[in-house]
Amino acid sequence: MTAMHFVLVHGAYHGAWCWDMLRTELEAKGHATSAVDLPNEDPDAGAERYAEVVLATVNETPEGIVLVGHSLAGLTIPIVAARTKTRIAIYLCALLPLPGLSFDAQHADNDAGFTPSQTPTEHRDGSVSWPERAAVEIFYHDCDPDLALASARKLRRQQWGITHEVTPLREWPPTPTAYIMCTDDRAVSRADSARAARERLQVEAIEMPGGHSPSLSRPRELAAQMLSLAGS
Repeated sequence: MTAMHFVLVHGAYHGAWCWDMLRTELEAKGHATSAVDLPNEDPDAGAERYAEVVLATVNETPEGIVLVGHSLAGLTIPIVAARTKTRIAIYLCALLPLPGLSFDAQHADNDAGFTPSQTPTEHRDGSVSWPERAAVEIFYHDCDPDLALASARKLRRQQWGITHEVTPLREWPPTPTAYIMCTDDRAVSRADSARAARERLQVEAIEMPGGHSPSLSRPRELAAQMLSLAGS
């Protein structure tokens, strides 16, 4: 298989660190990877700013990048795909924008049906953070317990300008796309994911086992799925 460049974009609260295990799997197979820390804590940062941060890491290739967006990053990666040659955009347990609306105004039924033992903490500056125990329950319940706790302790506060703003996306870019959802996702509704993938991406969502964070719980399986999609 031709070597590819995977550009990995994390979701809310997280950072580039959440891709480390997946990067190891992809790089062991001869592929290049990059990941960035998005400005989660900046109250003025929306999808445009997030996209600029991602694009700053992209090296143009004739074949195009493989662009992967997890969870909240689904609001950012179509903007990136519209501005750089993209072999395929892969949406992983991701939210999807709707041109002309903010994500909040979509009133998406995104409830996965799980209630953690603690609620997120809302701070005076408008940001939100997760208590460790609840973060493990909702994001990492199928991970190794030590890895789950270590991951929960790395989470940052999240500002929500990106969901309040009207998306800067005017139309979907003409880029091949795929959507991967996980059978035991406690953070994002599988039913809503399947519907949105069908209606907006014109693809049927692919299911794989596990919870919301397969890059941590099943990095080898996720790498294989992504390589299959990017190589087809």
